[in-house]
Amino acid sequence: MDALRAVVAGIDLHSFARAAVQLGRSQSAISMQLKKLEQQAGTQLFVRKGRSLVPTEAGELLAAYARRMIALNDEAALALGVTATSATVRLGLPQDFFEDVMPATLSAFSRKHSGVHVEVQAGPNHVLAEEVRAGRLDVAITFFSEGSRSEGELICELPMHWLAHESFISDSEVDRIPLVLFDHRCLFRQAALAALDGANKRWRVAVTTPSLPGIWAALRSNLGLAVRTQHGMPKDTKCIDDKLDLPRLPSIALKMLRSSDASPAAQDLCEILKRETVRLVTPD
Repeated sequence: MDALRAVVAGIDLHSFARAAVQLGRSQSAISMQLKKLEQQAGTQLFVRKGRSLVPTEAGELLAAYARRMIALNDEAALALGVTATSATVRLGLPQDFFEDVMPATLSAFSRKHSGVHVEVQAGPNHVLAEEVRAGRLDVAITFFSEGSRSEGELICELPMHWLAHESFISDSEVDRIPLVLFDHRCLFRQAALAALDGANKRWRVAVTTPSLPGIWAALRSNLGLAVRTQHGMPKDTKCIDDKLDLPRLPSIALKMLRSSDASPAAQDLCEILKRETVRLVTPD
């Protein structure tokens, strides 16, 4: 099991040196474990690419089974009251839900699985979706374009709005709409630009930021407008859909993605996450 944990950690962290630190082992010990696994498998599991080791096709196959075996091992240990190695479940969320959905979910989950470690990851929608597909997250809630038929279980559709700080003063004669946007591939960014271009409205990017707190801070500084849902919107922020002759925005879908190899504890996490998200996010 230690060798399988090393394989999974090395792949997830993109570094077996970092995996050694996380697992509390020396790099030489990790290397010996990988070598032994290759001898037992009778095939090469990793190849060197630059300064890193990357899995071969056989290595990827082994990693998929390793995740399932580790999850079952940890579940069995937990059921027997063994706490030396606690089970881990992995949750992904957009930053919009860190103030309400995350604490509600973790609180409810801990009451049922007090000995299970929960690893929470924030990130862009496309990254969270890929992490679930790759088995590096057990469950995630992510935004998708309205009417998207891609994978995932639809939780609800939320209207997008033009947002600004409460001290914002509209000026119908503004030459170009100043925008506050995320700096990565972002559905809110795409919706804002598409709506403005479709309405032949001129715009400029005033601020780009990698974080949602950065968006709110830029609005608080009156540097521009942002597009977001009203969920989690700060009290000092307001909706200005009826100002500046701004174009109408579509809704955005909120979906839950879950791993096909989720452990029983992770399956419970999925159900709790869905329940709490519906309770806190779905409009009345």
